Amino acid sequence: MEQTVIRKAEKSDNGALAKLIRDTFTEFDAPKEGTVYSDPTTFDLYSLFTCENSVLWVGEIDGVVSGCCGIYPTEGLPEGCAELAKFYLRPEARGKGLGKSLMMKSIASAKEMGYDNVYLESLPEFSKAVKMYENSGFRLLEKPLGNSGHDSCTLWMIRGLEDIEI
Repeated sequence: MEQTVIRKAEKSDNGALAKLIRDTFTEFDAPKEGTVYSDPTTFDLYSLFTCENSVLWVGEIDGVVSGCCGIYPTEGLPEGCAELAKFYLRPEARGKGLGKSLMMKSIASAKEMGYDNVYLESLPEFSKAVKMYENSGFRLLEKPLGNSGHDSCTLWMIRGLEDIEI
């Protein structure tokens, strides 16, 4: 039986998380420029998520970093809105419920921090994730919000948090 743990990111996770994110972009042949792939903060997510009103959750399966998802107050987002960010899973972790657990823990964290809405940016290459977002209450937007700097992302979604219990 696999042991799954969800915990806050630690500085020692930086290398594994950067590899996980970059490997996912390679696996799905997703754009590398204008995305988190080429974002210099990808190599020090621990420090990035030490800012106020942010959190990065890490999922482990049998002690191996297998996924991540967080909440980040991306510059330029409307008042009361945070970004669901850095949501990635290793291939062998998919379909086991870890992704949904990480996403829902992040969404609950956003509500606990006082946010009213959660925004995300994605790519058509990640269609299975987009389907999960839709099934979890996210709706598509016509244009991006905020200043993530990830101008190659072409899908933007938002979800209200009024129905989330904490």
